[in-house]
Amino acid sequence: MSATIATPRFLFLQSLRLSQRCYPTSSLRSPARQWQTIGIRRSMSSVVEDLGSTTSTSQPPPPVVPAPIAGTSQANPTSAPRDMSEAEKREVLRKAVNATGPRNDWTKEEISAIYNTPLMELTFQSGTLHRRFHAPSEIQLCTLMNIKTGGCTEDCSYCSQSTRHNTGLQPTRVATVSSVLEAARTAKENGSTRFCMGAAWRDMRGRKTSLRNIKEMISGVRALNMEVCVTLGMVDASQAQELKEAGLTAYNHNVDTSREFYPEVITTRTYDERLQTLSHVRNAGLNVCTGGILGLGESSSDRISLLHTVSTLPTHPESFPVNALVPIKGTPLQSNKPIEFPEMLRTIATARILMPRTMVRIAAGRVGMSEEQQVLCFGAGANAVFTGERMLTTECNGWEEDKGMFARWGLVPMKSFEKTVVA
Repeated sequence: MSATIATPRFLFLQSLRLSQRCYPTSSLRSPARQWQTIGIRRSMSSVVEDLGSTTSTSQPPPPVVPAPIAGTSQANPTSAPRDMSEAEKREVLRKAVNATGPRNDWTKEEISAIYNTPLMELTFQSGTLHRRFHAPSEIQLCTLMNIKTGGCTEDCSYCSQSTRHNTGLQPTRVATVSSVLEAARTAKENGSTRFCMGAAWRDMRGRKTSLRNIKEMISGVRALNMEVCVTLGMVDASQAQELKEAGLTAYNHNVDTSREFYPEVITTRTYDERLQTLSHVRNAGLNVCTGGILGLGESSSDRISLLHTVSTLPTHPESFPVNALVPIKGTPLQSNKPIEFPEMLRTIATARILMPRTMVRIAAGRVGMSEEQQVLCFGAGANAVFTGERMLTTECNGWEEDKGMFARWGLVPMKSFEKTVVA
């Protein structure tokens, strides 16, 4: 019987078959993990060919990486972050904190080096940079009103307003223009300078009447000399332009988490659809407001990837809201533990360094922070909060509470359209 010669080609094919048994594509939970599997196979082929006495001329085809949405920067999913020396990490931080303006070409390795800086040093450096670009005592007060509650068909795992979750929330119709303007007047009387409106639905398709009413709300709020922000799900280019013409200041559409972890949280809307909405908003000349939620079950690598996505947009967002998950009974994430405060602080500090001119907003979950923790966030670079009666369907720090905190710590409300520009 003739023996099979273990040529490099033969060994490569055997290892490939083995890898297919061990890593079947159908068992992977996200596209990112499929690319990781391909990367493993590529490294196998390199090892096998080194074992042979002759050099194989047959190479496996390189993986085809999906092209990112135009105007975005995405790292090659097959390449693992390179380990930096301590000296290289210190140099990354030194250059970042000495910046005289924003940059949009951050690498994940650089962001990781900054994010993993010892927390005392990180917050000192981010606070120093913050003072170069912002008046450190100025905090923007924003109030968020839910103008359409519940009934959303999306499956966002964290959201009480999804029809897929049994949270007991009763859906409502779109609020009247008069009720929204009355709420805006109340917010202004209590010191808020930005009024935000949110509607629980997937997108604006087929909502001509609602869009007409929302444009009237926007014009009415602007007449109060307040900044106006809306979050209405996905919008196309023409809808974004209509909102701009109505007087809208900013459009919020969070990317929520990293591209890699995103499929674990939401399946009814893709990451690229979110980036496409941001592109429409940006092209219409509106300020982009986009951020994330911490405590979804993500890793620190996911938080780094989230920061990479946002800080490498063609233009940094005007504001970056940092939300701490508020677990809501009836949602898939109802049993998640709250994010540890050091991770919240670390994310805020890193965001400030990466995006020095961006407003960094403490959003959902602030009600669970002590006053001292909030002040640590302000010192590290946060300069905006949500305040008022409610924040969509969750509790919010009230105006009187915030007035007391501001008085004790020497903080002042930022004026509408008049953020002090230091650098």
